[in-house]
Amino acid sequence: MNSFLAASCRCVSRMVLWLALGAWALGAQAITQEAGSAQALRELHQKLAGQLARSPLKRPMHLESVETENGLQGDIYAVVDHPLGEVRAALGNASQWCEMLLLHINNRRCRVARQPDGDVLTLSVVRRYDTPVEQAFELPFTHRTASTTRDYLAIDLSAEAGPLGTSRYRVMLEATPLGERQTFLHFGYAYDHNMMARYATMAYLATFGSHKVGFTVVGKAPNGQPEYIRGLRGLMERNAMRYFLTLDAYLAGLKVPAAKRSEKRLHRWFEAIEQYPEQLHEIDLATYLAHKHEDRQRDAGAAR
Repeated sequence: MNSFLAASCRCVSRMVLWLALGAWALGAQAITQEAGSAQALRELHQKLAGQLARSPLKRPMHLESVETENGLQGDIYAVVDHPLGEVRAALGNASQWCEMLLLHINNRRCRVARQPDGDVLTLSVVRRYDTPVEQAFELPFTHRTASTTRDYLAIDLSAEAGPLGTSRYRVMLEATPLGERQTFLHFGYAYDHNMMARYATMAYLATFGSHKVGFTVVGKAPNGQPEYIRGLRGLMERNAMRYFLTLDAYLAGLKVPAAKRSEKRLHRWFEAIEQYPEQLHEIDLATYLAHKHEDRQRDAGAAR
């Protein structure tokens, strides 16, 4: 039984946990419940102005996480140097989301199928970056543009069922312009897990993953260095940050010629990950690029 729990928790902790729409608990609850329009998002930006200006995350970004009764939830709020029109054009359809999500080290394949209720984006996720794609979990997300107006964009993705006792994956992106050259983003993420999955993940984080930390500072070590949150919320924060950085890297590709965008985005994602080595470092650049190039060649060959 112990070996089964250990294997299960390793899978749960490393698979995709994508972003969510809905009301959050604790400190995030009051903020998220106000979202849903350009005005609400601008008011949210004003409330978070201090945190964004003093962010320890090396950019105007604020991260929140919470453990709920049924799962985990997280939010990232950030200012990006792209006008809303660029964000809208870059993320308007499911195929673009697929391309963006494949920047993540553990995402090995993404396919889009048209369904009556909307495009379905099926993401193949491996436990470790070098695991064969044939052993990947598959998460089918329904992609929906919830709102698109001159000064507001809202997109959500949802997957009702996941592997290893997880369910109700929710992804949301909100955006509103800040002047002509910047956009304020709210990137949310949540999923539910049953008791077995919860205990397996906790077992992993208490043993094999005991060294892993998130981004929220919970104290100071005797040497004066910050102590970061661990456990389930640390897991949520690492995953949320990895996925926000896919978005940031994907948008960065818009600033170079189309022929160079794919490679630019890969390098940008890896460089951003390496800004947070204590939380996110896993492999070197050459290994990351080799796997991503291999995946690209495989999918190109299958499309012929």
